[in-house]
Amino acid sequence: MKILVVEDDRKVAKFLSRVFTEEGFTVDLCDRGEDGVRQGRTGLYAVILLDWMLPDTDGVSVCRELRRSGCATPVLMLTARGELAERVLGLDAGADDYLVKPFELPELLARVRALLRRGAGPAKLCVGPIVIDCFARTVQLAGQRLDLTPREYALLLYLARNAGTPVPRTELLSQVWATSFDTGSNLVEAQVRRLREKLGAHATLIDTVRGVGYVLRAPDGAP
Repeated sequence: MKILVVEDDRKVAKFLSRVFTEEGFTVDLCDRGEDGVRQGRTGLYAVILLDWMLPDTDGVSVCRELRRSGCATPVLMLTARGELAERVLGLDAGADDYLVKPFELPELLARVRALLRRGAGPAKLCVGPIVIDCFARTVQLAGQRLDLTPREYALLLYLARNAGTPVPRTELLSQVWATSFDTGSNLVEAQVRRLREKLGAHATLIDTVRGVGYVLRAPDGAP
């Protein structure tokens, strides 16, 4: 899953990026409101973290513009403004939640998880012997816990969300690595190879589609 962080404080933005990357998310950063609106409208994000004070506008205006454009992505507003009137203003503008700086990391993560639960779709994804708990961010393979790195988890999750449909290599680069620039390296191939190694006897669930990319297929007769 991808998170958009709209924050002009570089120190805070880098901190948030590191935290959520370690949690297995793909993080995009922008430091201006107009960029936040442009990227938020794409619908690619599970959650938007939005700072109140931005160099070109304010978070309230950004949130209003996102909602006017039809963006339904959950928005968590981050701000040093803790007064009731400001909280009400942010929520009325379309924010789903509000967190006052400085905040404690466990609370931030808990609030993001709560937002994900509201509109992230099914709590579990099952593809054959693979069961992914999207909220706990755990994977079981034939009833046994599968130990994956955050990137391996993100790759498997994206393939599972598109199970049965070939996913182009460029799409995996965009959604799992947050880049549209293909360096020509074997980045995707190497990660798929490591994931297959961890799947062991079930490695053939990930099929290579020549000239396209990869597809996660359930065994015949399996859901």
